[in-house]
Amino acid sequence: MDRIAKLASQKAVVIFSKSSCCMCHAIKRLFYEQGVSPMILELDEESRGQEMEWALMRLGCNPSVPAVFIGGKFVGSANTVMTLHVNGSLKKMLKDAGAMWL
Repeated sequence: MDRIAKLASQKAVVIFSKSSCCMCHAIKRLFYEQGVSPMILELDEESRGQEMEWALMRLGCNPSVPAVFIGGKFVGSANTVMTLHVNGSLKKMLKDAGAMWL
């Protein structure tokens, strides 16, 4: 859990992902299209990826990926992020975290 918190606070937007996950790809794409350059951690390519995946599940992220952190705080998975995008509050969160300026 400490490792997750440390990694999540390294950049304004951090996404824990798996390279083979289609929803992870969609969420990464969403952030890129917003002009955000998130830190991406592909758990299937990390040496301690399985350990991090279990920690994410303990945080309440089920499925474990994609897990999105904005401003060091856990936001949720694909469903939550898409809801925030559709209702317009994702942009404000990104601006508040310093991930985007416009």
